[in-house]
This record gives sequence, structure tokens and C-alpha cells, in this order.
Amino acid sequence: MKLTARNIHRDFAYFYLGLIIAFSFSGIFLNHRRDWHPRRYTFSSQEITIPAVAHADSLVNEAYIEAFTKEQKIEDNLRRFTVEKDILRISYEKHDVQVDLTTGKGKIDEYRTTPVLGQMTQLHVDTSKWWIYYSDIFGVGMLVIAITGMFIQKGENSFRSRGWKLATIGILFPLIFLFLLS
Repeated sequence: MKLTARNIHRDFAYFYLGLIIAFSFSGIFLNHRRDWHPRRYTFSSQEITIPAVAHADSLVNEAYIEAFTKEQKIEDNLRRFTVEKDILRISYEKHDVQVDLTTGKGKIDEYRTTPVLGQMTQLHVDTSKWWIYYSDIFGVGMLVIAITGMFIQKGENSFRSRGWKLATIGILFPLIFLFLLS
């Protein structure tokens, strides 16, 4: 096989096809995670009633949350809790709790990961050492695909004739969003 821009471009694209597709989907999912997050979909929701609490800001502490967790039989790791205007919000890794402390009424939502799609989104946020190395190699591969793609076409549709204009516009769009709209 000859080492040409076309052959390198084609072979790198074939090799990274699966990861390109997975990153594309997971990127779209993460962009819309406030509407639908495949890492956390509501599996079950349960209405609860607990004794009303007066002076919640002084009573609700780590010990109260620990007792609540045991009482509700939530076997999950606590992430954080807050009390705002007598509303207690507790976030666990797989559960969210919201309780009106003046009435004692609330609900517990349990979350699960959407099979396959949830794992794909994990690719974007994984921090394991080996995955970071592989992602760096993938980034270099994407640069190779982009650079070799500039030299594939000859003639009036080549990068020199027409492609540089589209590439410039393609570079400007993310910069506009990055600096002007954020």
C-alpha cells in the first residue's frame, strides 16, 4: 500500500469509526442532559411522608441525613444535601430526595443508567489513566484525519482553491460561540 494522504485518511477513519460514532452520540446526549440524561433516567418514584420539622436550618445536619437515609432504606452514597425555604434536597449517586419539611411530604426518585447509551456518555467524562492515553491518541488520529483530508481533493474543489474558505468558517463558528456567546 502506498502512503498517500487518501490512504492514511481512509485507514485512520476506518480504525476510529466506532469511537467517532460513540463520541458523536455521547456528545449530543451530554449537550441535552438537562432534558434527558442517559446516565440517570428515573427508574422509580416513591411518595414519602416524614414527621414535619420546625427550625429546619438548625436541625438538619449530617446526623439527621444519616438517620433519614437508614430510615428510608436508601443504600447509596450521599453526594450532598441542602435546605432552602424549608425544602430539603438530598442527592445520592442513584437517588434524589425532595421533602417539604413543614408538611413532611416529599418523594424519592431512583435513577438507573440507560444501557449502552449511558456507557457511551461515560467515554466523555472518564478519567482513568489508560482511557486518557487512548483519548489522546484518538485526538492525534483526528488531527491526522483532518490534515490528510485537506490534501485528498485536487482541482477546483481542493483545499487551496475552495476548502480553506469553508475551513475558516468552520473554525470561526466555535470561536464565536466560545468568546461572544458564553
